[in-house]
Amino acid sequence: MHELSIACSIVETVEENLPNENSRATKIYLKIGKMSGVVKDALLFSFDIATQDTRVFGATLEIEELPIIVYCEKCHKNSELGNPPIFRCEHCGELTGNLIQGKEMELVSIEVEDGKATNS
Repeated sequence: MHELSIACSIVETVEENLPNENSRATKIYLKIGKMSGVVKDALLFSFDIATQDTRVFGATLEIEELPIIVYCEKCHKNSELGNPPIFRCEHCGELTGNLIQGKEMELVSIEVEDGKATNS
């Protein structure tokens, strides 16, 4: 399950980017392509394990799954592939392997709670 190592890397990256030592992450937004090799449910499970004893513990992991999109050299159009993906242009039927989207994993944003004490 390589999702655990991915989850640990996400937690490490988030902690490195928190504004100060009192800040905590509350929500993390990711974009993951359907051909990235990452299983969404396994990543969500692993994320809960990876956040233990960190400033990311309790944060929500929001994942947007991106479809597989290819570009056709013949008709110069993009096509979204179905499941299972058949690497053929949906417009002209030409075989194509020009992947435009679908293999990425991107940390988009982090919502942060500042842990500074306030005076009443």
